[in-house]
Amino acid sequence: MKTFSALKKNLKNDFSALKNIKIALLGDTATQFLQQAIRGMGFEHGLDLQIWEADFDQIERQIFDPTSDLYEYKPDVIIFFQSSHKLLGKYNKLKQEEYYTLADRQIQLIKNICAEVNSKLSAKIVFYNYPEIDDSVFGNYANSIESSFLFQIRKLNYEQMQFAAANSNYYLVDISSIQNQLGKKFLFQTAVYINTEMVLSIDVLPYIAEKTVDLIRAFNGDFKKCLVLDLDNTLWGGIIGDDGIENIQLGMLGIGKAFIEFQYWIKKLKNRGIILAVCSKNTESIAKEPFEKHPDIILHLDDIAVFVANWDNKVDNIKHIQRILNIGFDSMVFLDDNPFERNIVRENIPLLTVPELPEDPADYLEFLYTLNLFETISYSNQDIDRTKQYQIEAERALIQQSFLNEDEFLKSLDMISVVESFNKFNTPRVAQLSQRSNQFNLRTIRYTEMDIEALGISKVHHTFSFTLKDKFGDNGLICAVILNKKAHDTLFIDSWFMSCRVLKRGMEGFVLNTISNYAKENGFKYLEGEYIPTVKNEMVKDHYLNLGFNQLQKSWILDVNNYQNKECFIETHSLTIENN
Repeated sequence: MKTFSALKKNLKNDFSALKNIKIALLGDTATQFLQQAIRGMGFEHGLDLQIWEADFDQIERQIFDPTSDLYEYKPDVIIFFQSSHKLLGKYNKLKQEEYYTLADRQIQLIKNICAEVNSKLSAKIVFYNYPEIDDSVFGNYANSIESSFLFQIRKLNYEQMQFAAANSNYYLVDISSIQNQLGKKFLFQTAVYINTEMVLSIDVLPYIAEKTVDLIRAFNGDFKKCLVLDLDNTLWGGIIGDDGIENIQLGMLGIGKAFIEFQYWIKKLKNRGIILAVCSKNTESIAKEPFEKHPDIILHLDDIAVFVANWDNKVDNIKHIQRILNIGFDSMVFLDDNPFERNIVRENIPLLTVPELPEDPADYLEFLYTLNLFETISYSNQDIDRTKQYQIEAERALIQQSFLNEDEFLKSLDMISVVESFNKFNTPRVAQLSQRSNQFNLRTIRYTEMDIEALGISKVHHTFSFTLKDKFGDNGLICAVILNKKAHDTLFIDSWFMSCRVLKRGMEGFVLNTISNYAKENGFKYLEGEYIPTVKNEMVKDHYLNLGFNQLQKSWILDVNNYQNKECFIETHSLTIENN
């Protein structure tokens, strides 16, 4: 972890080439050093976080005054830090019979703040939760009496989680867990608080800044999607080729227990939607044997999307895995117990995340917990099936090799797409796709579920979602388009984003057929598109050119009356598309 001093030095660097994000920071205690830590941490991750900091303890004035500096600033993200110590001060001023109302009062204030912000800004709302303070008035009985401060702060943290679960534009940074990991004395230093009103120690600021920036990165589509795993001494103790399946360390005794718990964690990541791949220097049949036969194995072959075991170098094998999955190296994490292998991979694939695992496997999990490698801001039922979808994609790729003609291969897939407008059923997946799509994303606008809900009922937007399934399996919702009426005869393509898993199957032409027919049927003459380049979406820079649009300055125009539908080999099952 970078020190606060190192983060502060980052502020002297040139931020001009970095992605700019406007942040507002509001706190009820001193936040100037927190602001510096967040901005410095942003630089570490290639972000220019331009932070406007409200005056000390001015949260309510800034929120409930429509003429305040906050609303004039128009931030992309608002961060709220309401401290446990200020909360204790509120508790102390209540009448004794009101102690049990503290959490309810505070959560209502939070709800009012969110409602006010959502009515005036499109900013994402981030709250820090509350590290616990045990004032020892009731001892252990504090857990049993609702009027105790400890009971109230735990209730408030729970209520915040409930509110976050029900509200798509409310996000929590869990600094309470930082206190649990590092200790209260590391988080809070009495002498500093008394003299400066700072409730966060200098030492803890980088940890909080990192969690905060992780969330901001996730807002902007910077996700880890894949975990690539070595096998020997990473998933089990010992070398399967030398020791044999009976002698590898894997079970509920000794060091074998550490590997079992490590595999449970990996299994949970897979169930959450993280793609698992194996990259091992091994004979494939021997490497697969524990997954098939070991009685204590937690991970099985059907948990692994791509399994590569051979005697080639790991750099080339990881590049092979990346090509199969068609995701960026910056979306991948590689875990290997061998320092030599880690260094070789780091040197040759610098965008890949390669943690420096501890020497003792018993420490793997606690170390990885602190890295927060797999931050996310959404979860949908489709995530559960992600591994199966990539396994099916590998099967498609293998079958495709037997066809000499691409059209014949596409016809053989028996593809079907359901097309419908945004609704309450597909909203979570559409929002998630917008947040995760980086390569096939023409304008790279990120949407929350609340944004998608608003677009679905908008009178000026026209929304389309597309699923795709074939004889191999169902890919689920893989594409979304948002059209905006720009003129009486023109629909502007506000967003077009799609999963890269379905590239080269004619989906681009199918989508254009759909939206051009819709435009024509509703009296529009033109579709206008725009490509906004990012470091990740270069693959679609010629998207509109390839589809037959004509360039007009910075945008692309298609005359829908002269457009001829492209041959796509995709059968349409269209549900009602509302003309909003």
